[in-house]
Amino acid sequence: MGALHLTLASASPRRRDLIARLGITPDAVTPADIDESPLRDERPRDYALRMGREKAAAIAAPGFVLAGDTVVAAGRRILPKTEEEGEALACLKLLSGRRHTVLSSIVLRGPDGTVRERLNETTVRFKSLSHEEIAAYLDSGEWRGKAGGYAIQGAAEGLIQWIRGSHSGVMGLPLYETRALLKSAGFAIG
Repeated sequence: MGALHLTLASASPRRRDLIARLGITPDAVTPADIDESPLRDERPRDYALRMGREKAAAIAAPGFVLAGDTVVAAGRRILPKTEEEGEALACLKLLSGRRHTVLSSIVLRGPDGTVRERLNETTVRFKSLSHEEIAAYLDSGEWRGKAGGYAIQGAAEGLIQWIRGSHSGVMGLPLYETRALLKSAGFAIG
């Protein structure tokens, strides 16, 4: 295991698929087991960066460790990673017909312990959702474990009027920022 060993600190299959688009297959995939509760009065961008840093710090691995977090925010309100249908329903009702922000942090810890980070901010606007559209989306189950109660790479994409920013960032790994971060650290990317 040389200096170019890369551990992805995430269990997300989406992040593995996205990093593969850069021509990278991580040498290891080790999810970070940390408390992901927001601190009292913590702003969404501070929370996203803190989560990425803590995930990177929690992994003991040689070489590079790449970690990140995706946060959906309505104003200063951090929306949950929905586990219960009622949470997803509340998120979808809140996001219906309005803009919200998706913050994706990327943190790279190098072999020498140097930490580099980037934050991608994307604005997303849902159409005004009918009760039937919300019910159909809830029935799909795609909302389970998703920040803000939706996955842009699924049926929710048909409910989004527009985005300004990074589609891959909303999915969970902003590829432009990830590529730039790895290149700046000397990790070979084509």
